Amino acid sequence: MMVLLRSLVCLCFLAAAAFAVPAQEKRIHHQADLSDRAHDDGHGFQYDHEAFLGKEEAKTFDQLTPEESKDKLAKIVERIDTDKDGYINHAELHYWIKHRQRRYIAENVNKHWKDYDKNQDGKIGWEEYKNTTYGYYLDEEFDDVEDKATYKSMLTRDERRFKTADRDGDGIATREEFTAFLHPEEYDYMRDVVVQETMEDIDKNGDGMVDIAEYIGDMYTSEDGDSEPDWVQTEKKHFSEFRDANKDGYLDAGEVAHWVLPGEVDHADNEAKHLIHETDTDKDQKITKKEILANWNMFVGSQATNYGEDLTKRHDEL
Repeated sequence: MMVLLRSLVCLCFLAAAAFAVPAQEKRIHHQADLSDRAHDDGHGFQYDHEAFLGKEEAKTFDQLTPEESKDKLAKIVERIDTDKDGYINHAELHYWIKHRQRRYIAENVNKHWKDYDKNQDGKIGWEEYKNTTYGYYLDEEFDDVEDKATYKSMLTRDERRFKTADRDGDGIATREEFTAFLHPEEYDYMRDVVVQETMEDIDKNGDGMVDIAEYIGDMYTSEDGDSEPDWVQTEKKHFSEFRDANKDGYLDAGEVAHWVLPGEVDHADNEAKHLIHETDTDKDQKITKKEILANWNMFVGSQATNYGEDLTKRHDEL
């Protein structure tokens, strides 16, 4: 939430100038859970459906008959079994779930790819990106923009991020490199850029450290007469007890890295273990198509597994 609030400030600047910069490019994401639904098998398997299929695909299965759902699931099982040995092991299921959850990134990149690949050569050069995003304002040297220093700094930041994502240094981004540019939090080799951008946003006095006033100021600014919310006190406590690991009163770049890019729970790994545990009847740590289809309603939905809910209502909620 804290990182999102900071990112939204950047987005407001962009919107004011009608920039074409994709929203995701300026955001840092913590690892999302696999579903917004509660993971409670006693009340249904919607969490498992969305984790296994992806949120959008899970909706389509809810509209199938049980027979249609089983048929489609059987075909999916064959795709998951990459070594074609007749079993789905943990590694195969983990990879499948991770793959389904990464689709939103691919879809975001695909959405914006054609906007930047002007010559349609399957690559995006820095000049293509810069001219498409900042072209008009470059010609005017940002003179039409009220806070041109902000836009110049954003151009500098974009160029640095682009060059870091461009691993071979040829000034041209492949689709994978462009994905790293738009979603740096997803790539280990982009970690330093994410931390550097965060430090630049928060470290207002430029001393290379984040003090508690800068930390709180990134999230909350008091108005005259307003009492400080309780959560601000909680955040101050988090700063001193958890964020500031060496207890020197400041966050250095390493401590900021632990804050904005924490080692998080691998939800896909946990879900793969859960599905295998629940369906592996012979307890050999792998599952067959037969075992999966015997528990098909855990993996996928259908009109028969809505537990009495109105289908249209459920889709509106999603």
